[in-house]
Amino acid sequence: MGMEASLVDPGRDRVGHVNKVGYVRRIIAKRRKPCRSRVKRPVLAVPKALKDLFDSCRETFKGPDTVPSPQDVQKMCHILDDIRPGDFGLSRDLQFFKPGNIIKENQRVTYTTVYKCANFSLCIFFIPEKGVIPLHNHPGMTVFSKLLLGQMHIKSYDWVVPEASDNLLEQTTKLRLAKLKADNVFTAPCDTSVLYPTTGGNIHEFTAITPCAVLDVIGPPYSKEDGRDCSYYRDHPYAAFPNEEISEVKDKNDSYAWLEEIEMPENSQMDGIEYLGPPITETAF
Repeated sequence: MGMEASLVDPGRDRVGHVNKVGYVRRIIAKRRKPCRSRVKRPVLAVPKALKDLFDSCRETFKGPDTVPSPQDVQKMCHILDDIRPGDFGLSRDLQFFKPGNIIKENQRVTYTTVYKCANFSLCIFFIPEKGVIPLHNHPGMTVFSKLLLGQMHIKSYDWVVPEASDNLLEQTTKLRLAKLKADNVFTAPCDTSVLYPTTGGNIHEFTAITPCAVLDVIGPPYSKEDGRDCSYYRDHPYAAFPNEEISEVKDKNDSYAWLEEIEMPENSQMDGIEYLGPPITETAF
C-alpha cells in the first residue's frame, strides 16, 4: 500500500523507515547469507486468534460464484472483532504509527500477503498519514475489512440496478449511478465491515487520517485470468448530471452519485513486502 521493516518482523528491533520493497528485500537477502555466527530466527508461535481465523476462512469461502452464509459471516465477524494488532506482531508503539511521523514525498501504501490460496486471501495494508487507496471495486468477492490500527475515512458505494428502460445518461457516457453506502470515519479498535459482490459497499475508498494498518480478508481473491480484475472510479455528485427519469433519487441527491470508470490512478500503485509475522499455513497448525 512505505513502512518500517520491523512491522513484519516482530522478533527484531530495527530502526528506520522503508519506502521501497527492494530495500526490504536487500535486508532479507543480507540476513540469508551464510554466516557462522548467524543466529537462526525463531519460528513465531501462531496465536489462537489467527488459527481460528484461518479455520473460519476455510469454512466460509467455498470458491468462485459463492457467497458466505449469514451464519459464516457472523462467525467470521466475531473472530475478526477479537483480532488484535499484536496477533500479527504489530504495535502502535512502532515508529510508523506514531503521531507526527515524518511523511516522505510520494510515500506509497504498502501491503503484505499473510496467506493466499484459490478460495481466499489475507492481506494487511499499511497506509501512511493522508495516504489513499482510490475508489475501486471487488467483482464477485466478499470482503471483510478490519482496521487494526489508526484512524481512517471510508467511502463506499453499490451500483443502482437499472430498470428495464435503461436511462440515456448511462448509455451515452461512462457514468453509472451508484448509491452511497458509507461516508464515515473509523477509529481502531472498531467492528469489522463486510461487503458483498453486489451489496454492502462493494466499491470503496480508504483515506488515512493517521497512519493505518487494515486487514482485508477476501474471497475469492483478485484474479484477472478468472475475470476478477480491479477497476477504478471517480465519483461525481448526482446533481452534476441530474436525470429526471430516475424518480427515486429526486429528493435524495446526497445519497447517490455518478461513478466514472477511469484508468488505474498513479496513487493506486503499492509496494509489497514479505510477511514475517506468525505463519499462517496449512502446516502451521
